[in-house]
Amino acid sequence: MSDFPGERRAFSRAKIDLPVEIHQGGSVWKQRLIDISVAGVSTDQPDVWDAQYNEPFTLVIDAGRYGILELHAYLQHVEAGRLGFAVQHGDGNNVEPLRSLLSEHIPDPLALEADIEKLNKQ
Repeated sequence: MSDFPGERRAFSRAKIDLPVEIHQGGSVWKQRLIDISVAGVSTDQPDVWDAQYNEPFTLVIDAGRYGILELHAYLQHVEAGRLGFAVQHGDGNNVEPLRSLLSEHIPDPLALEADIEKLNKQ
């Protein structure tokens, strides 16, 4: 399920290489998406990373035909050249476009629906 030993994932992840901008305050880092789920995002780590770890981030992902996903997230970990974010779905505007994007990359549609149901119960 994961390329990192000891890592447990509660949600199915899809490896998708897309551009992502990480915004915090007046700072913007242009990165690449490593993987994504309904509840989390992993990106590569910028060469210069001077973010405030306890402050929220906005991740802007160009999802092609699904449009631009704007996800609000908190940094959960920095390791092995990647950043791991927990996504906060405050208004739910991105859930449907995210579902559409993930449905092309997660082979088991029942797993994706179960993930969305888990997310709704949190």
